[in-house]
Amino acid sequence: MPAKKRKNTEKITKEEVVKPKQTKTNKVSHPSHRVEPGVVLTIGQGDVGQLGLGEDINEKKKPGLVVFPAEAQGNIVQVVAGGMHTVCLTSSGKVFTFGCNDDGALGRDTTVEGSEFEVREVENLNVRVVQISAGDSHTAALTDDGIVYIWGSFRDGMGVIGLTLKGVVREPFHLPLDHKIVQIASGNDHLCLLTDKGMIFSMGCADQGQLGRVAECFSLRGGRKGLGLVLSPTQIRFKPIRGSGPPVFSNVWCSSYCTFASTNEGDVYGWGLNNYHHLGIKDTRTWFVPQKVKGFSNIEVEWICGGQHHTVLLDTKGKVYSLGRIDYGRLGLGGNVEESHVPRMLEKIKKSNVTSVDCGASMSIASTKEGEVYSWGMGSSLQLGTGEEDDELTPVLIKSKQLENRKAIMVSAGGQHTVILAKDK
Repeated sequence: MPAKKRKNTEKITKEEVVKPKQTKTNKVSHPSHRVEPGVVLTIGQGDVGQLGLGEDINEKKKPGLVVFPAEAQGNIVQVVAGGMHTVCLTSSGKVFTFGCNDDGALGRDTTVEGSEFEVREVENLNVRVVQISAGDSHTAALTDDGIVYIWGSFRDGMGVIGLTLKGVVREPFHLPLDHKIVQIASGNDHLCLLTDKGMIFSMGCADQGQLGRVAECFSLRGGRKGLGLVLSPTQIRFKPIRGSGPPVFSNVWCSSYCTFASTNEGDVYGWGLNNYHHLGIKDTRTWFVPQKVKGFSNIEVEWICGGQHHTVLLDTKGKVYSLGRIDYGRLGLGGNVEESHVPRMLEKIKKSNVTSVDCGASMSIASTKEGEVYSWGMGSSLQLGTGEEDDELTPVLIKSKQLENRKAIMVSAGGQHTVILAKDK
């Protein structure tokens, strides 16, 4: 579980916040952009405000309803659980945050005591956002013009490394790129960007190979090349495919310390930490350059997510597969299972049509087309929503008064809390 973070008073001045010119043409779109609105429910630990339920509620065994300002209540289209904060996107493109703000992950002023527990809109973000992502201490927002704003900080094993060369960023900061971005994805401490031309850029912590473009000798804070190597968004180079040039990508996804991407042809590439085979590669070395994951070739991949040491795949037919570390039931495959680099289908929800899936550090959660929510893995932080702290080796149905007359349409798992987006039946 992530430790509580100490406050960092380093700030970026308003003069340093770059605001690009806005355009009304060529709005970006991508299948991962969500448009179906609903209400927000949270479960798990909330000692730093990540549940959005007020200062008096430090934990929640069953889903609790988060109250937004009137114009946003019931109009949330995407939810993202960071390490110890939560980010929500409205149908009108506004971003709301709550939770830990020690390293600026909320993107707004929380100098007033207790304001991090309150559900508030991100200030100084006068754009229409179509997608959000979040890691342990950072948040990113993609606008309908293909522009990316970021705030917060990246960390490595030695502590804070900053978000850009300016250090910790506490207000939305325009990421200067000469490319139109259509999809963003965050790992614990890295960020990947997919362009409209099918290229992938990465930035952040590189020590586990998760950037896919930094050699191992430079992976610790850029080595002798400095932080500019890792904190400047830079394109990942892929080996050309014989006769057709480099691959063109249609999706990018991040787990805690890995990155995955799929091509227009359906091939999946992966890079990063692989000490429990969770990259889908047989050996357990860390991969600092992209590798084609042949073990995923028999699955028509719709979505990929992952925790510290496990990976979960969703296929185009709504079936769920998992691989990696077996401890605490995080794979959802039961107790009699061996660690493997080969994805295996979760038989417990085989007949369900899963539409959304996500992973915490050692747990996973999924919602189905019917609106049911299943969870499995480590239960010590109560984020499974079962009402108990027991681990669950196979998926269990979350039963709650808040879900009796609602259908879940999206799920997201953070460090010690879980977020559900649901609509009325």
